[in-house]
Amino acid sequence: MELLPEDFANDLLRHIYETLEMRVGLELADQMTQGELDEFEKFFETGDDAGAFRWLETNFPNYKQVVAEQFGELKVEIAANADAILASA
Repeated sequence: MELLPEDFANDLLRHIYETLEMRVGLELADQMTQGELDEFEKFFETGDDAGAFRWLETNFPNYKQVVAEQFGELKVEIAANADAILASA
């Protein structure tokens, strides 16, 4: 049984991913010095996602924990708003 129309589900997943990415980025940025932030941003300016992940693994080995924590919080928010999400579909 499909609960959500495919287009809506894809949009919802994209929104969840972007929200998670933003929250992780903000939390990590709060932990970075200005020099680290400038260095990290260069990877995004050049579109080097692989380099950005290598940099994170080297300089912020706890970044996977940050992702897991933020994803857990996001899942709780989604569950709390499930009825509204389903209604808007």
